[in-house]
Amino acid sequence: MIKEISLSTSRRNELIDVTKEIKEIIKQSKIKQGICVVYCLHTTAGITINESADPDVQRDILVNLSKLIPKDGDYQHSEGNSDAHIKSSLIGASEILIIKDNSLILGTWQNIYFAEFDGPRQRKVIVKIIN
Repeated sequence: MIKEISLSTSRRNELIDVTKEIKEIIKQSKIKQGICVVYCLHTTAGITINESADPDVQRDILVNLSKLIPKDGDYQHSEGNSDAHIKSSLIGASEILIIKDNSLILGTWQNIYFAEFDGPRQRKVIVKIIN
């Protein structure tokens, strides 16, 4: 089973929680045990798992990635988004999760985030359920 999540991002850098959408896809799949692959189709965005309880964590991730990899660094890429490509490579394009009893296995504070580094844009995330 393969499903697509469409997103509209609103800022250059942001983390969007997609956990609810992914859990719904798993529920609809009716798969009791398996693997869920969450994959980002973009070279200036990514997928990550991190804390959901305190929104300051998401802010801290974005602020400090921007400090480490500034928008106006020493880049040769002509589109002006080299920082986004580098951030995407650091975060990664996908996550693999375990499904048990038709539910995701996530830690107490963990959620799944789409990481935007070149917004605002229209984006897509692919979710593949493997039985």
